[in-house]
Amino acid sequence: MNRLSRLTVAGVAIAAAATLTVTSTATAAVPDSGELREAVTADGIHKHLQAFQDIADANGDNRASGLPGYDESADYVADLLDAAGYQVTRQPFDFPFFQETAPPEFERVAPDARTYVEGEDFLTMEYSGSGDVTGTVQAVDLVLPPGADPNTSTSGCEASDFADFTAGNVALIQRGTCTFAAKAENAEAADASAVVIFNEGQEGRTELLAGTLGGEVVEIPVLGTTFAVGDELASLTDPQVHIATQTSTEIRHTENVVADTPGGRADRTLVVGAHLDSVPEGPGINDNGSGTAAILEIALQLAELGVEPTNRVRFAFWGAEESGLLGSEHYVANLSKKQRKDIMLNLNFDMVASPNYVRFVYDGDGSDTPVAGPQGSDRIEQIFLDYFGSQELATSPTAFDGRSDYGPFIAVGIPAGGLFTGAEGVKTADQAATYGGVAGAAYDPCYHAACDSLTPTHTPEQEALYAQLAAEYDMVGNVNMDALDEMSDATAHATLTFANTKSAVSGTARAANGPSTRSMEFDGHRAQR
Repeated sequence: MNRLSRLTVAGVAIAAAATLTVTSTATAAVPDSGELREAVTADGIHKHLQAFQDIADANGDNRASGLPGYDESADYVADLLDAAGYQVTRQPFDFPFFQETAPPEFERVAPDARTYVEGEDFLTMEYSGSGDVTGTVQAVDLVLPPGADPNTSTSGCEASDFADFTAGNVALIQRGTCTFAAKAENAEAADASAVVIFNEGQEGRTELLAGTLGGEVVEIPVLGTTFAVGDELASLTDPQVHIATQTSTEIRHTENVVADTPGGRADRTLVVGAHLDSVPEGPGINDNGSGTAAILEIALQLAELGVEPTNRVRFAFWGAEESGLLGSEHYVANLSKKQRKDIMLNLNFDMVASPNYVRFVYDGDGSDTPVAGPQGSDRIEQIFLDYFGSQELATSPTAFDGRSDYGPFIAVGIPAGGLFTGAEGVKTADQAATYGGVAGAAYDPCYHAACDSLTPTHTPEQEALYAQLAAEYDMVGNVNMDALDEMSDATAHATLTFANTKSAVSGTARAANGPSTRSMEFDGHRAQR
Protein backbone atom coordinates (compact mmCIF):
# COMPACT_ATOMS: atom_id res chain seq x y z
CA MET A 1 0.00 0.00 0.00
CA ASN A 2 1.24 3.47 -0.86
CA ARG A 3 1.91 5.38 2.38
CA LEU A 4 2.91 8.65 0.71
CA SER A 5 0.53 11.60 1.33
CA ARG A 6 1.07 15.22 2.36
CA LEU A 7 3.05 17.18 4.92
CA THR A 8 2.82 20.94 4.47
CA VAL A 9 6.04 22.92 4.61
CA ALA A 10 6.51 26.66 4.64
CA GLY A 11 8.08 28.40 1.65
CA VAL A 12 11.82 28.71 1.31
CA ALA A 13 13.59 31.93 2.26
CA ILE A 14 17.17 32.42 1.19
CA ALA A 15 19.81 34.57 2.88
CA ALA A 16 22.36 36.45 0.84
CA ALA A 17 25.24 36.05 3.29
CA ALA A 18 28.48 34.56 1.94
CA THR A 19 29.79 31.19 3.11
CA LEU A 20 31.90 31.43 6.26
CA THR A 21 34.00 28.85 8.03
CA VAL A 22 31.70 29.24 11.00
CA THR A 23 28.08 29.76 10.03
CA SER A 24 26.51 32.91 11.37
CA THR A 25 23.49 32.39 13.63
CA ALA A 26 21.82 35.37 11.91
CA THR A 27 20.19 33.36 9.14
CA ALA A 28 17.13 33.54 6.97
CA ALA A 29 13.88 31.97 8.13
CA VAL A 30 14.23 28.19 8.05
CA PRO A 31 11.28 26.04 6.90
CA ASP A 32 9.83 23.70 9.50
CA SER A 33 11.22 20.22 8.95
CA GLY A 34 11.04 19.26 12.62
CA GLU A 35 8.64 16.33 12.27
CA LEU A 36 10.77 14.64 9.63
CA ARG A 37 14.01 15.32 11.49
CA GLU A 38 12.54 13.85 14.65
CA ALA A 39 11.51 10.73 12.71
CA VAL A 40 14.95 10.30 11.08
CA THR A 41 17.15 9.14 13.94
CA ALA A 42 20.75 8.00 14.11
CA ASP A 43 19.54 4.73 15.62
CA GLY A 44 17.21 4.18 12.67
CA ILE A 45 20.05 4.82 10.24
CA HIS A 46 22.30 2.51 12.25
CA LYS A 47 19.94 -0.39 11.55
CA HIS A 48 20.69 -0.02 7.85
CA LEU A 49 24.41 0.24 8.58
CA GLN A 50 24.18 -3.01 10.50
CA ALA A 51 22.43 -4.62 7.55
CA PHE A 52 25.25 -3.45 5.26
CA GLN A 53 27.82 -4.78 7.71
CA ASP A 54 26.07 -8.16 7.82
CA ILE A 55 26.04 -8.25 4.01
CA ALA A 56 29.76 -7.48 3.86
CA ASP A 57 30.52 -10.09 6.54
CA ALA A 58 28.80 -12.72 4.41
CA ASN A 59 30.47 -11.65 1.16
CA GLY A 60 34.21 -11.33 1.53
CA ASP A 61 34.10 -8.25 3.78
CA ASN A 62 33.08 -5.82 1.05
CA ARG A 63 30.12 -4.47 -0.93
CA ALA A 64 31.97 -3.49 -4.11
CA SER A 65 30.18 -3.19 -7.43
CA GLY A 66 30.71 -6.30 -9.51
CA LEU A 67 30.81 -8.52 -6.42
CA PRO A 68 28.00 -10.32 -4.52
CA GLY A 69 28.01 -7.90 -1.57
CA TYR A 70 26.89 -5.07 -3.81
CA ASP A 71 24.10 -7.13 -5.34
CA GLU A 72 22.75 -7.97 -1.88
CA SER A 73 23.01 -4.32 -0.84
CA ALA A 74 20.99 -3.32 -3.91
CA ASP A 75 18.36 -5.96 -3.08
CA TYR A 76 18.12 -4.66 0.49
CA VAL A 77 17.57 -1.05 -0.58
CA ALA A 78 15.18 -1.87 -3.43
CA ASP A 79 13.01 -4.18 -1.33
CA LEU A 80 12.55 -1.61 1.46
CA LEU A 81 11.71 1.19 -0.93
CA ASP A 82 9.29 -0.94 -2.93
CA ALA A 83 7.49 -1.97 0.26
CA ALA A 84 7.24 1.72 1.27
CA GLY A 85 5.36 2.60 -1.92
CA TYR A 86 8.12 4.04 -4.10
CA GLN A 87 8.33 3.36 -7.82
CA VAL A 88 11.61 1.46 -7.95
CA THR A 89 13.75 1.09 -11.07
CA ARG A 90 16.92 -0.97 -11.25
CA GLN A 91 19.16 0.47 -13.96
CA PRO A 92 21.78 -2.07 -15.11
CA PHE A 93 25.08 -1.24 -16.77
CA ASP A 94 28.45 -2.84 -17.47
CA PHE A 95 31.72 -1.39 -16.25
CA PRO A 96 35.46 -2.19 -16.15
CA PHE A 97 35.96 -3.95 -12.81
CA PHE A 98 39.49 -3.58 -11.43
CA GLN A 99 41.07 -5.45 -8.54
CA GLU A 100 44.45 -6.39 -7.22
CA THR A 101 44.75 -10.16 -6.97
CA ALA A 102 47.84 -10.11 -4.76
CA PRO A 103 49.51 -7.56 -2.47
CA PRO A 104 51.83 -5.23 -4.42
CA GLU A 105 55.55 -4.98 -3.68
CA PHE A 106 57.80 -1.95 -3.95
CA GLU A 107 61.35 -1.84 -2.64
CA ARG A 108 64.61 -0.10 -3.32
CA VAL A 109 67.34 -2.71 -3.78
CA ALA A 110 70.25 -0.28 -4.33
CA PRO A 111 71.80 1.82 -3.00
CA ASP A 112 70.85 0.62 0.49
CA ALA A 113 67.80 -1.62 0.66
CA ARG A 114 64.48 -0.09 1.69
CA THR A 115 61.03 -1.63 1.64
CA TYR A 116 58.23 0.83 0.93
CA VAL A 117 54.93 0.36 2.77
CA GLU A 118 51.68 -0.01 0.85
CA GLY A 119 49.14 2.56 2.02
CA GLU A 120 51.83 4.79 3.53
CA ASP A 121 54.47 5.20 0.84
CA PHE A 122 52.75 3.87 -2.27
CA LEU A 123 49.57 2.49 -3.83
CA THR A 124 48.91 0.65 -7.05
CA MET A 125 47.13 3.00 -9.44
CA GLU A 126 43.65 1.91 -10.43
CA TYR A 127 43.78 0.05 -13.79
CA SER A 128 47.53 -0.53 -13.47
CA GLY A 129 48.90 -3.45 -15.43
CA SER A 130 50.66 -6.47 -13.92
CA GLY A 131 54.36 -7.27 -13.76
CA ASP A 132 57.35 -8.26 -11.65
CA VAL A 133 60.31 -6.10 -12.57
CA THR A 134 63.66 -4.98 -11.21
CA GLY A 135 65.21 -2.02 -12.93
CA THR A 136 67.10 1.24 -12.73
CA VAL A 137 65.03 4.31 -11.93
CA GLN A 138 65.26 7.05 -14.55
CA ALA A 139 63.87 10.50 -13.84
CA VAL A 140 61.67 12.05 -16.52
CA ASP A 141 61.64 15.87 -16.81
CA LEU A 142 61.23 16.54 -13.09
CA VAL A 143 60.81 19.99 -11.47
CA LEU A 144 62.70 19.79 -8.16
CA PRO A 145 62.30 21.63 -5.96
CA PRO A 146 58.71 21.97 -7.14
CA GLY A 147 57.36 25.25 -8.49
CA ALA A 148 55.23 27.54 -6.39
CA ASP A 149 51.93 26.51 -7.99
CA PRO A 150 50.37 23.11 -8.68
CA ASN A 151 50.77 21.83 -12.24
CA THR A 152 54.16 23.47 -12.67
CA SER A 153 55.48 20.06 -13.68
CA THR A 154 54.81 18.65 -17.15
CA SER A 155 56.80 15.51 -16.37
CA GLY A 156 55.90 12.71 -18.76
CA CYS A 157 53.22 14.69 -20.58
CA GLU A 158 55.04 14.75 -23.93
CA ALA A 159 56.63 11.91 -25.87
CA SER A 160 59.73 14.12 -26.18
CA ASP A 161 60.25 13.81 -22.41
CA PHE A 162 61.39 10.24 -23.11
CA ALA A 163 63.82 11.05 -25.95
CA ASP A 164 66.81 9.78 -23.93
CA PHE A 165 64.96 7.09 -21.98
CA THR A 166 66.67 3.72 -21.65
CA ALA A 167 64.38 0.81 -22.54
CA GLY A 168 63.68 -1.42 -19.54
CA ASN A 169 64.23 1.27 -16.94
CA VAL A 170 61.58 2.30 -14.41
CA ALA A 171 60.19 5.74 -15.24
CA LEU A 172 60.10 8.18 -12.31
CA ILE A 173 57.45 10.78 -13.17
CA GLN A 174 56.16 13.79 -11.23
CA ARG A 175 52.49 14.66 -10.93
CA GLY A 176 51.35 17.75 -12.82
CA THR A 177 49.47 19.18 -15.83
CA CYS A 178 48.27 16.07 -17.71
CA THR A 179 46.51 12.88 -16.66
CA PHE A 180 48.29 9.93 -15.09
CA ALA A 181 47.01 7.89 -18.03
CA ALA A 182 48.86 10.13 -20.51
CA LYS A 183 52.07 9.89 -18.46
CA ALA A 184 51.83 6.10 -18.19
CA GLU A 185 51.03 5.66 -21.90
CA ASN A 186 54.03 7.78 -22.89
CA ALA A 187 56.27 5.76 -20.55
CA GLU A 188 55.06 2.44 -21.94
CA ALA A 189 55.60 3.69 -25.49
CA ALA A 190 59.22 4.43 -24.48
CA ASP A 191 59.59 0.80 -23.29
CA ALA A 192 59.59 1.55 -19.56
CA SER A 193 59.21 -1.62 -17.52
CA ALA A 194 57.17 0.16 -14.81
CA VAL A 195 56.11 3.65 -13.80
CA VAL A 196 56.36 5.45 -10.46
CA ILE A 197 54.32 8.69 -10.34
CA PHE A 198 54.99 10.78 -7.23
CA ASN A 199 53.01 13.70 -5.83
CA GLU A 200 54.12 17.09 -7.07
CA GLY A 201 55.45 18.59 -3.85
CA GLN A 202 53.63 21.86 -3.24
CA GLU A 203 51.62 22.40 -0.06
CA GLY A 204 48.63 20.07 -0.25
CA ARG A 205 50.34 17.90 -2.88
CA THR A 206 52.84 15.94 -0.81
CA GLU A 207 50.68 13.11 0.57
CA LEU A 208 50.27 9.60 -0.81
CA LEU A 209 48.96 9.76 -4.36
CA ALA A 210 45.89 7.57 -4.84
CA GLY A 211 45.39 7.74 -8.58
CA THR A 212 43.42 6.22 -11.43
CA LEU A 213 44.33 5.69 -15.07
CA GLY A 214 40.61 5.87 -15.88
CA GLY A 215 40.66 2.55 -17.71
CA GLU A 216 42.87 -0.27 -18.97
CA VAL A 217 45.37 1.83 -20.96
CA VAL A 218 48.74 0.17 -20.18
CA GLU A 219 50.05 -3.32 -19.40
CA ILE A 220 52.95 -2.37 -17.13
CA PRO A 221 52.83 -1.70 -13.35
CA VAL A 222 51.99 1.88 -12.38
CA LEU A 223 52.38 3.08 -8.78
CA GLY A 224 51.49 6.35 -7.06
CA THR A 225 53.68 7.55 -4.19
CA THR A 226 54.20 10.38 -1.76
CA PHE A 227 56.35 13.32 -2.77
CA ALA A 228 58.95 12.17 -0.24
CA VAL A 229 59.45 8.81 -1.97
CA GLY A 230 59.82 10.40 -5.40
CA ASP A 231 62.13 13.13 -4.13
CA GLU A 232 64.29 10.52 -2.41
CA LEU A 233 64.62 8.36 -5.53
CA ALA A 234 65.39 11.42 -7.65
CA SER A 235 68.23 12.41 -5.29
CA LEU A 236 70.06 9.07 -5.67
CA THR A 237 72.45 8.03 -8.40
CA ASP A 238 71.00 5.22 -10.52
CA PRO A 239 68.80 3.71 -7.82
CA GLN A 240 67.39 0.27 -8.52
CA VAL A 241 63.91 -0.83 -7.44
CA HIS A 242 61.82 -3.98 -7.46
CA ILE A 243 58.12 -3.60 -8.27
CA ALA A 244 55.52 -6.37 -8.44
CA THR A 245 51.79 -6.00 -9.13
CA GLN A 246 49.10 -8.54 -9.92
CA THR A 247 45.92 -6.94 -11.21
CA SER A 248 42.81 -7.89 -13.12
CA THR A 249 40.45 -5.78 -15.21
CA GLU A 250 37.33 -7.26 -16.74
CA ILE A 251 33.87 -6.11 -17.76
CA ARG A 252 31.31 -6.84 -15.05
CA HIS A 253 27.66 -6.04 -14.44
CA THR A 254 26.21 -3.76 -11.77
CA GLU A 255 23.25 -1.41 -11.38
CA ASN A 256 21.82 1.78 -9.94
CA VAL A 257 18.72 1.62 -7.75
CA VAL A 258 16.38 4.57 -8.37
CA ALA A 259 13.15 5.16 -6.41
CA ASP A 260 10.55 7.85 -7.20
CA THR A 261 7.75 9.19 -5.07
CA PRO A 262 4.43 8.31 -6.80
CA GLY A 263 3.41 11.96 -6.89
CA GLY A 264 4.95 15.38 -7.29
CA ARG A 265 5.78 17.46 -10.33
CA ALA A 266 7.84 15.30 -12.68
CA ASP A 267 9.10 18.44 -14.44
CA ARG A 268 10.72 19.52 -11.16
CA THR A 269 12.41 16.35 -9.99
CA LEU A 270 14.74 16.45 -7.00
CA VAL A 271 17.47 13.78 -7.22
CA VAL A 272 18.81 12.82 -3.78
CA GLY A 273 21.80 10.56 -4.31
CA ALA A 274 24.45 8.52 -2.52
CA HIS A 275 26.72 5.79 -3.79
CA LEU A 276 25.90 2.30 -2.60
CA ASP A 277 29.18 0.53 -3.35
CA SER A 278 32.25 0.10 -1.17
CA VAL A 279 35.83 -0.40 -2.28
CA PRO A 280 36.91 -4.07 -2.49
CA GLU A 281 39.19 -3.52 0.50
CA GLY A 282 36.44 -3.13 3.09
CA PRO A 283 32.74 -2.98 4.05
CA GLY A 284 32.47 0.76 3.34
CA ILE A 285 30.37 1.58 6.40
CA ASN A 286 31.24 5.28 6.45
CA ASP A 287 32.18 5.39 2.75
CA ASN A 288 29.46 5.26 1.81
CA GLY A 289 27.16 3.23 4.00
CA SER A 290 26.59 6.42 5.97
CA GLY A 291 25.24 8.45 3.05
CA THR A 292 23.28 5.52 1.67
CA ALA A 293 21.70 4.62 5.00
CA ALA A 294 20.85 8.26 5.72
CA ILE A 295 18.93 8.88 2.50
CA LEU A 296 17.30 5.45 2.72
CA GLU A 297 15.96 6.21 6.19
CA ILE A 298 14.79 9.66 5.04
CA ALA A 299 12.90 8.04 2.16
CA LEU A 300 11.27 5.51 4.49
CA GLN A 301 10.27 8.16 7.03
CA LEU A 302 8.83 10.43 4.34
CA ALA A 303 6.58 7.50 3.44
CA GLU A 304 5.77 6.71 7.06
CA LEU A 305 4.77 10.32 7.73
CA GLY A 306 2.58 10.36 4.64
CA VAL A 307 4.35 13.06 2.65
CA GLU A 308 3.01 13.96 -0.79
CA PRO A 309 5.70 16.31 -2.08
CA THR A 310 5.02 19.23 -4.38
CA ASN A 311 7.91 18.08 -6.55
CA ARG A 312 8.86 14.52 -7.40
CA VAL A 313 11.65 13.18 -5.20
CA ARG A 314 13.97 10.61 -6.71
CA PHE A 315 16.24 8.71 -4.32
CA ALA A 316 19.22 7.35 -6.25
CA PHE A 317 21.68 4.72 -5.03
CA TRP A 318 24.63 4.72 -7.40
CA GLY A 319 26.75 1.75 -8.39
CA ALA A 320 30.46 1.75 -9.32
CA GLU A 321 31.18 5.18 -7.83
CA GLU A 322 34.47 3.85 -6.53
CA SER A 323 35.44 2.93 -10.11
CA GLY A 324 35.07 6.56 -11.21
CA LEU A 325 31.47 7.80 -10.75
CA LEU A 326 30.35 5.26 -13.34
CA GLY A 327 26.80 4.74 -12.04
CA SER A 328 25.90 8.41 -11.90
CA GLU A 329 27.64 9.01 -15.23
CA HIS A 330 25.59 6.22 -16.80
CA TYR A 331 22.41 7.68 -15.37
CA VAL A 332 23.04 11.22 -16.58
CA ALA A 333 24.33 10.10 -19.98
CA ASN A 334 21.13 8.14 -20.61
CA LEU A 335 18.75 10.99 -19.80
CA SER A 336 16.91 12.49 -22.74
CA LYS A 337 17.14 16.26 -23.22
CA LYS A 338 13.72 16.67 -21.63
CA GLN A 339 14.53 14.35 -18.71
CA ARG A 340 17.68 16.30 -18.04
CA LYS A 341 15.75 19.57 -18.09
CA ASP A 342 13.19 18.10 -15.68
CA ILE A 343 15.80 17.58 -12.96
CA MET A 344 15.56 20.57 -10.66
CA LEU A 345 18.74 19.81 -8.71
CA ASN A 346 20.93 17.07 -7.27
CA LEU A 347 21.72 16.62 -3.59
CA ASN A 348 24.73 14.36 -2.92
CA PHE A 349 25.70 12.68 0.34
CA ASP A 350 28.99 10.81 0.32
CA MET A 351 30.46 10.12 3.79
CA VAL A 352 28.43 11.83 6.53
CA ALA A 353 29.72 10.04 9.64
CA SER A 354 33.50 10.37 9.54
CA PRO A 355 35.11 9.64 12.93
CA ASN A 356 37.17 12.85 13.10
CA TYR A 357 34.60 14.91 11.25
CA VAL A 358 34.05 18.43 9.96
CA ARG A 359 30.65 19.68 8.74
CA PHE A 360 31.59 20.38 5.13
CA VAL A 361 29.03 22.01 2.83
CA TYR A 362 29.63 22.05 -0.94
CA ASP A 363 30.58 25.56 -2.01
CA GLY A 364 27.84 26.18 -4.57
CA ASP A 365 28.67 29.82 -5.23
CA GLY A 366 32.42 29.28 -5.47
CA SER A 367 33.12 32.01 -2.93
CA ASP A 368 35.70 29.97 -1.01
CA THR A 369 36.89 27.35 -3.52
CA PRO A 370 37.98 27.35 -7.19
CA VAL A 371 34.83 26.03 -8.90
CA ALA A 372 31.24 27.27 -8.50
CA GLY A 373 28.38 24.95 -9.30
CA PRO A 374 25.86 25.65 -12.07
CA GLN A 375 23.32 28.42 -11.53
CA GLY A 376 21.18 27.53 -8.51
CA SER A 377 23.93 25.70 -6.63
CA ASP A 378 24.41 28.80 -4.48
CA ARG A 379 20.82 28.48 -3.29
CA ILE A 380 21.37 24.84 -2.31
CA GLU A 381 24.44 25.82 -0.33
CA GLN A 382 22.51 28.57 1.43
CA ILE A 383 19.72 26.19 2.49
CA PHE A 384 22.33 24.12 4.34
CA LEU A 385 24.05 27.17 5.81
CA ASP A 386 20.75 28.60 7.05
CA TYR A 387 19.79 25.28 8.61
CA PHE A 388 23.10 24.78 10.42
CA GLY A 389 23.01 28.42 11.51
CA SER A 390 19.58 27.88 13.03
CA GLN A 391 21.08 25.01 15.04
CA GLU A 392 24.15 27.08 16.00
CA LEU A 393 26.43 24.56 14.32
CA ALA A 394 29.57 25.61 12.49
CA THR A 395 30.28 24.65 8.87
CA SER A 396 33.20 24.80 6.45
CA PRO A 397 33.15 24.93 2.64
CA THR A 398 34.28 22.03 0.45
CA ALA A 399 35.00 22.21 -3.27
CA PHE A 400 33.32 20.71 -6.31
CA ASP A 401 36.53 18.85 -7.18
CA GLY A 402 34.99 15.90 -9.01
CA ARG A 403 35.33 13.38 -6.20
CA SER A 404 31.69 12.30 -5.95
CA ASP A 405 28.49 11.72 -7.85
CA TYR A 406 27.47 15.37 -8.19
CA GLY A 407 30.13 15.51 -10.93
CA PRO A 408 28.07 14.23 -13.88
CA PHE A 409 25.19 16.51 -12.87
CA ILE A 410 27.18 19.73 -12.71
CA ALA A 411 28.92 18.74 -15.96
CA VAL A 412 25.59 19.16 -17.78
CA GLY A 413 24.50 22.29 -15.91
CA ILE A 414 22.26 20.75 -13.23
CA PRO A 415 22.56 22.58 -9.88
CA ALA A 416 24.04 20.47 -7.10
CA GLY A 417 25.00 20.56 -3.46
CA GLY A 418 25.35 18.37 -0.44
CA LEU A 419 27.32 17.46 2.64
CA PHE A 420 30.58 15.70 3.45
CA THR A 421 32.41 14.95 6.70
CA GLY A 422 35.90 14.31 5.31
CA ALA A 423 37.95 11.43 3.95
CA GLU A 424 41.74 11.01 3.97
CA GLY A 425 42.42 14.72 4.49
CA VAL A 426 43.96 15.83 7.78
CA LYS A 427 42.07 17.88 10.37
CA THR A 428 43.72 21.21 11.08
CA ALA A 429 44.24 22.79 14.47
CA ASP A 430 41.65 25.45 13.62
CA GLN A 431 39.13 22.77 12.65
CA ALA A 432 39.77 20.86 15.86
CA ALA A 433 39.18 24.07 17.84
CA THR A 434 35.84 24.51 16.05
CA TYR A 435 34.56 20.93 15.77
CA GLY A 436 36.54 19.01 18.38
CA GLY A 437 38.39 15.84 17.51
CA VAL A 438 42.09 15.33 16.91
CA ALA A 439 44.21 17.79 14.95
CA GLY A 440 46.81 16.19 12.69
CA ALA A 441 44.74 13.03 12.18
CA ALA A 442 42.68 12.09 9.13
CA TYR A 443 38.97 12.87 9.09
CA ASP A 444 38.47 9.15 8.44
CA PRO A 445 41.55 7.15 9.48
CA CYS A 446 39.94 4.01 7.99
CA TYR A 447 39.14 5.57 4.62
CA HIS A 448 39.17 2.89 1.88
CA ALA A 449 40.40 0.29 4.36
CA ALA A 450 39.15 -2.90 5.97
CA CYS A 451 38.57 -1.04 9.24
CA ASP A 452 35.78 1.09 7.69
CA SER A 453 33.49 -1.20 9.62
CA LEU A 454 31.14 -1.38 12.59
CA THR A 455 33.49 -4.03 14.03
CA PRO A 456 36.95 -2.84 13.00
CA THR A 457 40.35 -4.28 13.82
CA HIS A 458 42.77 -1.43 14.50
CA THR A 459 46.52 -1.04 14.67
CA PRO A 460 47.88 0.06 18.09
CA GLU A 461 48.24 3.60 16.72
CA GLN A 462 44.65 3.59 15.52
CA GLU A 463 43.48 2.19 18.85
CA ALA A 464 44.94 5.20 20.63
CA LEU A 465 43.35 7.63 18.18
CA TYR A 466 39.91 6.02 18.32
CA ALA A 467 40.09 6.00 22.12
CA GLN A 468 40.55 9.79 21.98
CA LEU A 469 37.60 10.12 19.63
CA ALA A 470 35.41 7.83 21.75
CA ALA A 471 36.09 10.01 24.78
CA GLU A 472 34.52 12.95 22.95
CA TYR A 473 31.98 11.46 20.54
CA ASP A 474 29.46 8.63 20.43
CA MET A 475 31.42 6.15 18.30
CA VAL A 476 30.20 2.83 16.90
CA GLY A 477 33.10 1.25 15.05
CA ASN A 478 34.13 3.66 12.29
CA VAL A 479 30.89 5.65 12.56
CA ASN A 480 30.66 8.90 14.49
CA MET A 481 27.03 8.79 15.62
CA ASP A 482 27.06 12.47 16.61
CA ALA A 483 28.13 13.46 13.10
CA LEU A 484 25.58 11.08 11.59
CA ASP A 485 22.78 12.60 13.67
CA GLU A 486 23.68 16.19 12.77
CA MET A 487 24.28 15.58 9.08
CA SER A 488 21.21 13.38 8.56
CA ASP A 489 19.04 16.07 10.14
CA ALA A 490 20.44 18.61 7.69
CA THR A 491 19.95 16.12 4.84
CA ALA A 492 16.32 15.56 5.84
CA HIS A 493 15.73 19.30 6.11
CA ALA A 494 17.14 20.09 2.66
CA THR A 495 15.32 17.17 1.06
CA LEU A 496 11.96 18.26 2.46
CA THR A 497 12.61 21.92 1.66
CA PHE A 498 13.31 21.30 -2.00
CA ALA A 499 10.62 18.63 -2.26
CA ASN A 500 8.05 21.29 -1.39
CA THR A 501 9.47 24.49 -2.85
CA LYS A 502 7.18 26.19 -5.38
CA SER A 503 9.84 28.52 -6.71
CA ALA A 504 12.43 27.72 -9.35
CA VAL A 505 15.85 26.82 -8.01
CA SER A 506 17.91 28.02 -10.94
CA GLY A 507 15.51 29.98 -13.11
CA THR A 508 14.82 29.55 -16.79
CA ALA A 509 18.25 30.82 -17.80
CA ARG A 510 20.11 27.78 -16.51
CA ALA A 511 23.06 27.01 -18.75
CA ALA A 512 22.95 23.87 -20.85
CA ASN A 513 26.47 23.06 -19.74
CA GLY A 514 28.24 23.68 -16.47
CA PRO A 515 31.81 23.15 -15.31
CA SER A 516 33.07 19.91 -16.79
CA THR A 517 34.29 17.25 -14.38
CA ARG A 518 36.95 16.43 -16.96
CA SER A 519 38.77 19.65 -16.04
CA MET A 520 38.89 18.59 -12.40
CA GLU A 521 41.62 16.77 -10.48
CA PHE A 522 39.57 13.75 -9.48
CA ASP A 523 37.58 10.97 -11.10
CA GLY A 524 35.66 9.71 -8.11
CA HIS A 525 37.77 9.20 -5.02
CA ARG A 526 41.02 8.78 -6.94
CA ALA A 527 42.99 11.55 -8.61
CA GLN A 528 43.16 11.37 -12.39
CA ARG A 529 45.81 14.08 -12.89
